[in-house]
Amino acid sequence: MCTVVIDVADAGARLLAVRDEDPQRAWDDLGEWWPEEYPGVIGIHDRRAGGAWLAVSPRERRLAVLLNRADTLDPSLEALSRGSLALESVAGRSPEAPLRMHGFNLLEVTPSGSRVLHWDGAELRETPVPHGVHMIAHDDLDDPRTARIEAWLPEFAAARPEDDGWADRWVALLARSAQLSPDDDRAIIRDNNAHGYPTESLLYCTAEVQADAASVRSHVLAEPGRWD
Repeated sequence: MCTVVIDVADAGARLLAVRDEDPQRAWDDLGEWWPEEYPGVIGIHDRRAGGAWLAVSPRERRLAVLLNRADTLDPSLEALSRGSLALESVAGRSPEAPLRMHGFNLLEVTPSGSRVLHWDGAELRETPVPHGVHMIAHDDLDDPRTARIEAWLPEFAAARPEDDGWADRWVALLARSAQLSPDDDRAIIRDNNAHGYPTESLLYCTAEVQADAASVRSHVLAEPGRWD
């Protein structure tokens, strides 16, 4: 149940991404973990499957973030890992249907535009991300069915980045959202065990993609599901 806030402008985008995952699943913080297959790509590394939750290619000025969503995939089918999606995306290769993978939202960011690819096990859809501030989680873009989007999208839009202090303002707003209990459906820093999923917020990243550069920073929470 990850969450991304993104502000799309004429030549790129800025974003805040919060990762929810099983704390027992091994992973590594930002680094160049794929020097042979994806040289120069920086990302959050999943040790079990070898893929990435978030990946950035500074050379290609591309960024991708993977968020899970519900699907209609046959439970008896042996699904492929989704971990390659973000890595392939920043290498310029977007997924094409059919896919033997569980459902996902794949946010792709380039200087020329941003979009979300939605896969539900049967259909691959594309939603362009318009200019302005938007949120995406486990449903559609800006989906009011997602309580944290309904609660916080107006707040993030009101704090829209306009200068180099944008990350501090958005992180301060994230901190304010963390005053909610982590099992509150409106919470962005989350403990999803109460909702039947063994996942908790582990870290957040701030990133920027521009015409001439792409960069990302991360902050790992000292305790999963709890604000520092």
